[in-house]
Amino acid sequence: MSWNRFTQYSYHNASLGFALDYSRIPFPDGFLAEKEPAIQQAYAAMAALEKGAIANPDENRMVGHYWLRASKLAPTAELTKAVDDCLAQIKAFAADVHAGKLLGSTGKKFTQLLVVGIGGSALGPQLVNHALGRPGADKMAVSFFDNTDPDGIDYVLAQLAGKLPETLVVVISKSGGTVETRNGQLEAAAAFKAAGLDFAKHFVAVTGEGSKLEQTAIAQGWLARFPMWDWVGGRTSELSAVGLLPAALQGLDIDAMLAGAAAMDVVTRSTATKENPAALLALMWHYETAGKGLKDMVILPYKDRLLLFSRYLQQLVMESLGKEFDLQGKVVNQGIAVYGNKGSTDQHAYVQQLREGVNNFFVTFIEVLKDRAGASMAVEPGITTGDYLLGFYLGTRDALSEKDRHSVTVTVNELNARTLGLMIALYERAVGFYATLVGINAYHQPGVEAGKKAATGVIALQQKLVAALQAAPGKQFTAETAAQAAGGDAELAYKILEHLAANGALKKQSATPWFASTYSA
Repeated sequence: MSWNRFTQYSYHNASLGFALDYSRIPFPDGFLAEKEPAIQQAYAAMAALEKGAIANPDENRMVGHYWLRASKLAPTAELTKAVDDCLAQIKAFAADVHAGKLLGSTGKKFTQLLVVGIGGSALGPQLVNHALGRPGADKMAVSFFDNTDPDGIDYVLAQLAGKLPETLVVVISKSGGTVETRNGQLEAAAAFKAAGLDFAKHFVAVTGEGSKLEQTAIAQGWLARFPMWDWVGGRTSELSAVGLLPAALQGLDIDAMLAGAAAMDVVTRSTATKENPAALLALMWHYETAGKGLKDMVILPYKDRLLLFSRYLQQLVMESLGKEFDLQGKVVNQGIAVYGNKGSTDQHAYVQQLREGVNNFFVTFIEVLKDRAGASMAVEPGITTGDYLLGFYLGTRDALSEKDRHSVTVTVNELNARTLGLMIALYERAVGFYATLVGINAYHQPGVEAGKKAATGVIALQQKLVAALQAAPGKQFTAETAAQAAGGDAELAYKILEHLAANGALKKQSATPWFASTYSA
């Protein structure tokens, strides 16, 4: 890699405290010019989206997450007011909680926050909590129910043992019908009841107007309700009440997060491609994957607090870009796989394969210039732990380049609420640009809905299996005969029966071969 190429293909913005080095993607000199008509179409599509066009045609919806940090850009005065009112409500509620004006059912001040959500309703808040939290200094300690795993729920509840009287619960679900979140809500409520507490005086809903969750919150008299709008998707909802409410309750600077995102939005609205880092990222993705997802995206942040950034980007990128059909209905099977952990930990894990194994990836390094809030000790004369972290990042980057392994580097001056906001905004727009380049709808998720429907079918089969066994008490059923009795698939029946037996809901008699084992009520 040459100095000339580095200076030619790097974007630097001192006012943002941000840089993007894309010089180690070996695109030919004519690539950007060749793609200029296509990226100009992406700019036009994004401009129309921000003005309120139906950008999600499958669901006939606008896509308005950019209005969350610039409400005056919303296409109607009503939407502007809705965004502004929600932000004001979040700040007022958090202030009342912190001041002790809102108390738990036993009169104790809230010191603990339990967030119940999944996917975009958890990944963003978890990222922000981990990236910006100050253990011992935060106004509330945050924990999460982000799955329907009973053991995982018990693990979190054990950490809250004795603290439920001072725990506030934020339940996040747009429809109120997301099963994992509904289950977490019910488990949390049961834990409060078991502790002799009035859970409704601890619960808050973030949900859509008229949803099942809103109806429940009203009927049970929950503390408060905050809006989710159908024009904000889960994976782009961190800067709505979904992410801002938990962050504000934690005591983080949500105004700075919004300001950082808004500042990046201004820059990434530029139609001068070399001055638009989101467009440059999208174009590098297109070059590396041939516009067909032929390579994976490895996220390597050299900052422990950004450990969860790769998980956050997994949903943002893969749910947005992983599509079977393009906008014309043609089968394209698009997508870019995303994975990553953190540096330099990864140098002791999968970097060996990255350098010497199959070359089916490109790397995004994330560099944070400022090491810590205070001064660092020397671990060798004139050398700190942060200096070593820089050395490992630069050394790994060069070691990969030597083997024709490509990378981009995102650099921020320091990690704070503002820079985290601008990184979130950067990737939101890069995903939107890339989707236009490859002609797909980035804002729906039919595959997720298909999985939910399949899960519903499994639960229905379980109910039929239990009914069939209970109708013949003492009778021994193999998985195959039970499936026949319930009118279902034998393999699914086997998996369900094994699970029920393991949890004491049915009796099992093991046999050889294993599939001859029998089950009874």
